[in-house]
Amino acid sequence: MEKNRGLKRLFFALIYSWQGLRSALKHEEAFRQEFLAFVALTALSFYLDVTAMERLLMISTLVLVMIVEILNSAIETTVDRVSYDKHKLSGRAKDYGSFAVLMSILIATATWLTILLT
Repeated sequence: MEKNRGLKRLFFALIYSWQGLRSALKHEEAFRQEFLAFVALTALSFYLDVTAMERLLMISTLVLVMIVEILNSAIETTVDRVSYDKHKLSGRAKDYGSFAVLMSILIATATWLTILLT
C-alpha cells in the first residue's frame, strides 16, 4: 500500500492529531485537568505584567505538561493493551511515565513562580 505524501499526508496527520486530542479529552481525566489549567492560565498570562518572552515561556511550560501527560497516557494504554496482569516491568513503565509528568509540572511551576516573583 502506498503511503500518503505531501499535502495529503499533512491533512491526514492533522486528522489523526485532532482525533488524539478528542480521545485524550474524553478518556484521560488528568489530561482534561491539565488542558483546563492550560486554557485558564494561558488566558491569565495575557493579563499579567510580563514580557512577550516570559509569556511564551510560561505558556510553553504548560504545553510541555500536556505533551508529557499524553505520552504517559500512550505508555499506559500500550501497557494495558498488552496485558492487565500485574507485572513489575509494566508497573515500572507506568511509574516512569508518571514521574515524567511530575517533573514537567515542577518545571512549569518553577517557571511561573520565578517569572511572577522576580
